[in-house]
Amino acid sequence: MKAFTKLLIVGAIGVAFVAFQWSGPTLDSESLKGARVLVTGASTGIGEQMAYHLAGFGAQVVITARREKVLQQVVEKCQGLGAQKALYVAADMANPSDPERVVQFAVDKLGGLDYLVLNHIGSSPFAMWDGDVEHTRWLMQVNFLSYLQMAKTALPTLEQSSGSIVVVSSLLGKMCSPFMAPYTSTKFALNGFFGTLQHELAMQRSNVSITITVLALIDTDSAMEKVKGFTNIPAWPASEAALHIITSGATRQTESYYPWFWYYGSLIRDWFPYLRDISIRNFYKY
Repeated sequence: MKAFTKLLIVGAIGVAFVAFQWSGPTLDSESLKGARVLVTGASTGIGEQMAYHLAGFGAQVVITARREKVLQQVVEKCQGLGAQKALYVAADMANPSDPERVVQFAVDKLGGLDYLVLNHIGSSPFAMWDGDVEHTRWLMQVNFLSYLQMAKTALPTLEQSSGSIVVVSSLLGKMCSPFMAPYTSTKFALNGFFGTLQHELAMQRSNVSITITVLALIDTDSAMEKVKGFTNIPAWPASEAALHIITSGATRQTESYYPWFWYYGSLIRDWFPYLRDISIRNFYKY
């Protein structure tokens, strides 16, 4: 009887969630016209695509990454797509002073911030862990600690604008899989920290919202190169993922999944641990 009741509850939740996906918040692109947005990791991949979407909506955009020449090219395209303002600042998030410098640059140039979109990641090998603790320490600075530094610096101006922090996370921050131990640890850390910060800001009646977006495998060049020969897991379009992230942040969702059906994988991950683990391992070749 208890099992039947549980199935009924799960079924009801599933139906409600599917209904929400079809009729939930939709993006009002006009709300982003003139919005002041800082996007990190924006020279390529998802971040680059977010910059182009925002430019098309008429936002004011500051982008950052390490490679200055590539950032220049992205800014030029943003200007052509209709951005009210498009600027860049080159930075290395492994440098402890750069995260705060980037936020201050954006605040100074834009006169404040409405959205802080944290998307950057450091490079990590797609391989079994070889015991390299220093690489994991470095990756935690890039993928996690720099996010905290930028959030801390941006919170005062976001409070004034009733703005949003948008954190780009991963399914690997919800479910463990092989070959990505350092990267996975950083994503679990992100989900834990910003999930806690959501509670604390709400309890303080803050004007700032936090959106955590959970992404599956996305077809960026770097991701496809890493998983090549290891897995046949389907990859999803970076442009669509970018628009999903922007929509989730603009509609102030607490958490979102792309593709949305991976929500169910996260929901039931602990119900059948043996089958879950066997299924995950069978996704990969070794």
